[in-house]
Amino acid sequence: MIGSCTSEQTFWEQANDADHSRRELAELSESETIRRAQGGDSDAFERIYHAHCRRIYALCLRMAGNSAEAEDLTQEAFLTVLRKIQTFRGDSAFSTWLHRIAVNLVLMRFRKKSLPESSPENIDESDRNRGRHEELGAPDLQLAGSIDRVNLERAIKRLTPSHKLVVELHDIQGYKHKEIAQIMDWSIGNSKAQLHRARRRLRELLQESLHLEWAAPHACN
Repeated sequence: MIGSCTSEQTFWEQANDADHSRRELAELSESETIRRAQGGDSDAFERIYHAHCRRIYALCLRMAGNSAEAEDLTQEAFLTVLRKIQTFRGDSAFSTWLHRIAVNLVLMRFRKKSLPESSPENIDESDRNRGRHEELGAPDLQLAGSIDRVNLERAIKRLTPSHKLVVELHDIQGYKHKEIAQIMDWSIGNSKAQLHRARRRLRELLQESLHLEWAAPHACN
């Protein structure tokens, strides 16, 4: 009977300690959480996972096109983070570093399916003329309007892998071109050019599906 009481007391002590540890962890800064995860703290790594898993899953789902493969890629990404977290030195934001790992996994998985990529350095003459009225990488008012979500999703699926990624990162997840350049190992100009081409292709695809006449893009800062 005494032993049973002691065991019950130990159980509640352990539960209280665990609850206190979780509260303490929730109050930590991201940098301290990362430091603890680098030291092997599983609770800290779990917090990192919950803080970033939705955005990583969204990126993988955009590329994979189905939830099962997206879940597999997400799991693989965080397993890679778990193995490599010691190498994170804080030269970029942690989310940027994590997304770069996920992007590399996605591109490796789908490299055989990839369509030929167009070089952003080879912008044709029509792009140059359009560039007088539209800043590369600026917010696209046409695509920000009221567009049928189903048709938009279908159009995005038809983009090349790099164009899907830049649309997901910039227009959906809100990353800046400097961050995208770090994630994709591009120059900032390259990132802007890729987004410019991706949006132009989206307009073409939406015209095909909706038979809409798009006005010339407006310059937007």
